[in-house]
Amino acid sequence: MDKNFENELNKAMEFFKKRDYTSAFEQFRKLLEIDSKNAHLYNNAGLCCAHLGQNTEAEGYYKKAIFIDDKLVETYINIADLYYKEKRLWDAIEILQGAIALIPDNAALRHYLGRIYIEDKRYDDAIDALDSVLEIAPKNYDANWDLGMVYYELGDYNSAIANFEEVLKYIEDNELIFYQTALAYEANDEIDKAISNLLKSIAVNDKFPLGYKRLGMLFTARGDIEDAKEYYEEYLKFDIPQEEKNKIQKILDRFNV
Repeated sequence: MDKNFENELNKAMEFFKKRDYTSAFEQFRKLLEIDSKNAHLYNNAGLCCAHLGQNTEAEGYYKKAIFIDDKLVETYINIADLYYKEKRLWDAIEILQGAIALIPDNAALRHYLGRIYIEDKRYDDAIDALDSVLEIAPKNYDANWDLGMVYYELGDYNSAIANFEEVLKYIEDNELIFYQTALAYEANDEIDKAISNLLKSIAVNDKFPLGYKRLGMLFTARGDIEDAKEYYEEYLKFDIPQEEKNKIQKILDRFNV
């Protein structure tokens, strides 16, 4: 690479990192005057336009990048993201399907397609796409999370639990994962396991109000009133809406009757 070109490219990337997208775009545009067949420059110019809200221009640059290099994964994801934000879900699906036909072994393309299918409520297609991600990348716990959420939405709680438990093999310090796993166990009438995961959620983050509230609810349902009172009282210490506080206080008042 020519030294002057490299210096100018570094300037463009510095502008981009600083979120000065106007200056970055101008720099990438100048570089394209020197190297008009560089797909990465077109992709980066498109990213600048997208950040500036110039979606039509961004789409044009992305398409030029793909025309020059039809194996440039990041550009397919960028243009699909553009379509997604514009609610052009079919366009996003179509571009990703085409990309996967050209680059079948890329897990990122299949994963993004799965998420678009979820947004479009095409859950069977989403499951197929996400399963194919795990065939390529078995340790992709993000795909397990998305699968878990799809199965939860469909009411297949056993499959949801199986996928959430896979996520927990890799991440043990996220209260939301424990919470969602607890919800799946609760929906599957496995209350003890639901409670166990809720306890883990507040052990990870003792400032997580949803965990305390849900524990209060489950202990109430199980008839463990003293435990329910303990967690409801902890929940009331959080900055929650007054209307919510009033509802919980009424529950506590009934316990004391």
